[in-house]
Amino acid sequence: MDINVELIIVAKLIVSFLLGAFIGLDRERHGSAAGIRTYAAVCIGATLFTAIANHLVGDAGAASRVIANIITGVGFLGAGIIYRNASAGTSHGLTTAATVWCTAAVGVAVGLNMFIIAVAGAVALYFLLSLHHQHWYINWKKKMLDNHHDEDNEENE
Repeated sequence: MDINVELIIVAKLIVSFLLGAFIGLDRERHGSAAGIRTYAAVCIGATLFTAIANHLVGDAGAASRVIANIITGVGFLGAGIIYRNASAGTSHGLTTAATVWCTAAVGVAVGLNMFIIAVAGAVALYFLLSLHHQHWYINWKKKMLDNHHDEDNEENE
């Protein structure tokens, strides 16, 4: 492999690290187990696998198989994050699993030189992860839950 190609892949890894860390920033600030390190690692890994496969193979079919396996592998990782509390009737980890999976897509986009798409995806994910700290969202969600409870009460009467 040419040193110039390696340097380009290293630059992609740096971009991927920055985007993954940015996505995990809000979670890190609020003490989540999955934070900067988790999101950056997923993004970097997806970029590295994609960039190497795309460079070495030169075959779109083979590169797409690598991407499909990234999707599956990170989906499996996400499945391990989700757990159900049967006694309380609640599920936990769904948002983390979904956003870790989406962060892999950001890494794939970087690996395929789709930098604008990667940045837009990272910004969208950060926005989604930070929603539960926004007052307007908290108020809107409370209103929606109150309306839902009112409808349930009317049905039970």
